[in-house]
Amino acid sequence: MMPLTEVVKNLIIINLIVFFGIWSLENNFHIQNYFVLMPLQHGFEPYQIVTSMFNHVNTYDLMTNTFSIRHLLFNMMALYFIGPLVEQTLGPKRFLFLYLSAGLLSGLFVIIFSNHPAVGASGAINGVMVAMALMYPNLKLMIFPLPFEVRAIILVGLYLLYDLLGGLGFFSTNIAHFGHIGGAVMGGFLIYYWGLSSLKRR
Repeated sequence: MMPLTEVVKNLIIINLIVFFGIWSLENNFHIQNYFVLMPLQHGFEPYQIVTSMFNHVNTYDLMTNTFSIRHLLFNMMALYFIGPLVEQTLGPKRFLFLYLSAGLLSGLFVIIFSNHPAVGASGAINGVMVAMALMYPNLKLMIFPLPFEVRAIILVGLYLLYDLLGGLGFFSTNIAHFGHIGGAVMGGFLIYYWGLSSLKRR
């Protein structure tokens, strides 16, 4: 595992601050709505495309007073293990640009293709995952609970297929699948645009 890089570290810190900040302040200040991407017909504000990608507290958790941290943990673990390799390859500025751009296109895809509120960094994370898979397609990854390693390009490809099928309605989930696809599209586009998809395979 690579050492934690600066941008990845700061992104994780920001996501943690927003998560625990909302839980601490919501009862008195009702700030959660500023961090949720709402549908166009139901309270959408442009800034939500940015703020929602740093929030992992959904409305259901607050309504039921449950403290669900699974969404945050899954995304931050993916960023922690995959992000440093991509940041070290791209450099801090390009990595941050990719991350934020993937998150923004993810938000636009949610607005276009979904009619439900959305939160989370999954779109941005998908951009990072696709970047990693295109630059290092033969990189072997171990994903719990699978007892064997899988090539990055295959694993990410299967994950995107799952999102595509979910987005097209082949099965029902509470996931913004097209948001994930939007982030993946941006990640792939930038890697090809920068001419980095032909890096030496690992």
